[in-house]
Amino acid sequence: MESTTHPVQPAREPHSVSREFDMRFTSTPRGARLARRLVSHRLHDWGHPYNTPVNDTVTLLAAELAANAVRHGHVPGRDFRLRLTAEPNNDADADTDADVNAGTTTIRIEVTDTRTERMPTLATPAPDAESGRGLLLVAALATHWGITPRVATPGKTVWAEISVHPDR
Repeated sequence: MESTTHPVQPAREPHSVSREFDMRFTSTPRGARLARRLVSHRLHDWGHPYNTPVNDTVTLLAAELAANAVRHGHVPGRDFRLRLTAEPNNDADADTDADVNAGTTTIRIEVTDTRTERMPTLATPAPDAESGRGLLLVAALATHWGITPRVATPGKTVWAEISVHPDR
């Protein structure tokens, strides 16, 4: 009896698999820039190519949150942490139709710093102000966003989520 060998094909990950990227960065402009670039690369690897609305939006959200951590959450000698997750939405929210959420994925960006006394606030800056619009961008682009104080150690986590539909 003759046996034949079939080449082993690597299994392709289904599009609805949970994914996570978690890394600490120096609390400097260079660290924020690196965080932004790595988020874009990771999204590309996860099936959201460069220069697509999902990649561009999530990268912008990550850039704003990382820049805020560096500018307003910086503590000398302390890094900031960025966590990026993609979770399939298997269950529909109680107040929405199940068909609306079918196949969607939630991408969440979390940026944690060690400063507790400076909590972000959503405020409209003066028209001639040179800064202060980052959280307005986050609020406009994210499906949900918020701030979570850290319990065990000093600091806070600012997070943003977007819902990604299969046709995007």
